[in-house]
Amino acid sequence: MTTIDLTIEKSHRANAIKRAKERNIIIPTYAQMKDPSKIPGKVKEELRGIGLWDIHPRNLFRINWHNEPTASGGTPSTSLRTSFGGVNYLELPSSLTGVPARIIALVGKWFPPGGHKVGAAFSCLVPRLVTGQFDPTTQKAVWPSTGNYCRGGAYDSALLACDSIAILPEGMSKERFEWLEKVAGETIKTPGSESNVKEIFDKCWELRKSGQDLMIFNQFEEFGNYLWHFEVTGHAMEEILTKVMGPNDRYRGMASATGSAGTIASGDYLKKLFPDSKIVASEALQCPTLLENGFGAHRIEGIGDKHVPWIHNTKNTDVVTAIDDNAVVNISRLFNEENGRAYLVEKGVPESVVANLDLLGFSGISNVLSCIKTAKYYEMTGNDIMLTVLTDSMELYRSRIHEMNQEFGPYSERDAAADFAHHLHGQSTDNMLELRYTDRRRVHNLKYYTWVEQQGRTYQEIQDQWYQPNYWTDVQKQADEIDELIVEFNNEVGLM
Repeated sequence: MTTIDLTIEKSHRANAIKRAKERNIIIPTYAQMKDPSKIPGKVKEELRGIGLWDIHPRNLFRINWHNEPTASGGTPSTSLRTSFGGVNYLELPSSLTGVPARIIALVGKWFPPGGHKVGAAFSCLVPRLVTGQFDPTTQKAVWPSTGNYCRGGAYDSALLACDSIAILPEGMSKERFEWLEKVAGETIKTPGSESNVKEIFDKCWELRKSGQDLMIFNQFEEFGNYLWHFEVTGHAMEEILTKVMGPNDRYRGMASATGSAGTIASGDYLKKLFPDSKIVASEALQCPTLLENGFGAHRIEGIGDKHVPWIHNTKNTDVVTAIDDNAVVNISRLFNEENGRAYLVEKGVPESVVANLDLLGFSGISNVLSCIKTAKYYEMTGNDIMLTVLTDSMELYRSRIHEMNQEFGPYSERDAAADFAHHLHGQSTDNMLELRYTDRRRVHNLKYYTWVEQQGRTYQEIQDQWYQPNYWTDVQKQADEIDELIVEFNNEVGLM
C-alpha cells in the first residue's frame, strides 16, 4: 500500500460515530491544525477553561504548533484572546551556538501532553477511526515507541474514547512511566532502552498472535506519521520563515533525528518551496546506523536507532550527522543547572534565552547540535537559516539530571566552562556525510533487513519506494481527502 488506506467499514464506523456522540468528541481537521483560526469559535470558547494536559476531548484542537505557551493551557475567560497565536519557536543566538547562522527551533513543549508526537499519533489513529477501520467499542489501540509517541498515542486514545496499550523500553525516563500509569490502559515494558526498537517490534508480533482484538499503530511504518509532519509541521516551518526572513536571508535547511522519520518529513514540504535546501538526518554517534551501517546503544532518548524507518524518504535526504550522546547529556546539565546557566550569561548569552533553555529535551539538544555541525560544514553566514524541532522539553528528563548529580557530583562552574567549550562551541564537522545518490540508495537498502526479513513487507514494496515516481507525493496529497472524511464524521456525530 503506497498511501493511507481510506476504505470505509460501515458497521464499525457507525459504532465510532455513536461513541463520539456519547463522549462529546469533535475531531479537528489537518486544515485546523495548520491554521487554528479555522477552529470554530464554540470550540475556542470551551478551551478557555480546559488545561493543556487535561484529559478532555476538546484538547484534540490543541494538537498544533500555535498553542499559548502556558502550562495552564488557555487564556482566562475574561480575556478577549483565543488560546492560539503564532507558531511557538526559539531562536538561538550565536553567543550560544558558536556559529553565525540563525538556528531556529519549533517548540514542542506546548503540545498536550508536553511533546509534538501527539500529532503523529493522531494522524495514525484518526483516519482509521473515521473510516471505521478501527472500532473504539471493541478494539484496543497499541502504541509502540521509545517514549513520546506512546505517550501521545495513549493521550489521543483517551480523548477519542479508545482503550490503549503503550509499549516502550524499560530503560526510558521514569517521568514517562509515571505519566503513562495515569493515562494508558496498559503499559508494557520491553528490554533495553533507546536503541532497542526490535524488542518493541517483537512484542507487537506477540500481541498480534495473542487473539486480542487490537490494532497496532507502528509509527515507524505508518504514513499518517509522515503526513502529519509534512502537512502540519512543514506548514509551521513555512510560517516561521515568512515571519523571520529578511530580504537578504536564505533558508538553508532543516535538521532532525530520524527516529520514526516523521518529523523529518517536514523537510520534504520545505524542499518543494526551497528546492536547494538541505534535509539533515541526525542520529547518535554511539549507534551510527545511517552513517556506518552500524549498531550499538546510546542515551539520546526519543530518537530510536538500529534500523531505517519504513516511512523515511531517504531519496530526499542530503546529509547525515552523528551526535555524541556525551555531548547531549552534558549540555543538558549546562542548560539546566544553576552554575551552567550562570556561566552562559557570563559568556554573553542573553538571560531571556537562558531562561528558556529547559525547552530543549535530549533529542532537541541533539537536533540543535546537528544544525551547528551543518552550519560549520557549509560555512553559513548570519544570513543563513537552519530550522529544527524540539520534540519535548526537560520536563520529561528531570530525573536524569538528578541521576547525573548522584553519579558525577554537583555541577560546577568548571564543568560548565568545559561543556560550553568542548561540547557546544567545539562541535566539529567530524562524523558527517554529505550523501551522494549511491549513499542515499545504500541507506534505503538497509530497510530490507528490518521490513522485509522481519516485518512482512515485500521486496517489490522497497523497490517501489525508491523507483516509483509518485510514491511519496501520493501520500502528501491525502490530507484534503482525510479532512473531508473528518468533516463528514463530525457532521454525523452532530455536536457542531
